[in-house]
Amino acid sequence: MILMKKLPHSPSHTARAIVVSCIDFRFQDFLTEWTKKTFKKEGFDRVALAGGVKNLPFVIDQVDLSHKLHHIKEVYLINHEDCGAYGKEGNFQKHKKDLLKAKDEIAKKIPSLKVFLLYLTLSGKFQKV
Repeated sequence: MILMKKLPHSPSHTARAIVVSCIDFRFQDFLTEWTKKTFKKEGFDRVALAGGVKNLPFVIDQVDLSHKLHHIKEVYLINHEDCGAYGKEGNFQKHKKDLLKAKDEIAKKIPSLKVFLLYLTLSGKFQKV
């Protein structure tokens, strides 16, 4: 018998934010703890894909859908150190450039959203970009 956890019910079907991060398993515990602390019992959508914001058109589509379906107010874009999807070009400056570009593109499409940029280190430190 499979026991399924009951999903929290939200009468208004809204979420505070969307969190976009990489799929890298090494960072999942850090991300889980961070989301628990940041959102407590508030709802949030989560997108994980290789490279985080590297596939910007996909990220923009997901943010747009989250905004339309769940009326989010915030976007958290999280790239990380030693990202395999970025390969040798994946230094902090490249991540910063891509995160800033993503923020600009989201602001053009949905100006009402607050966009937060973070860079996650291998030690689990979240740095504001």
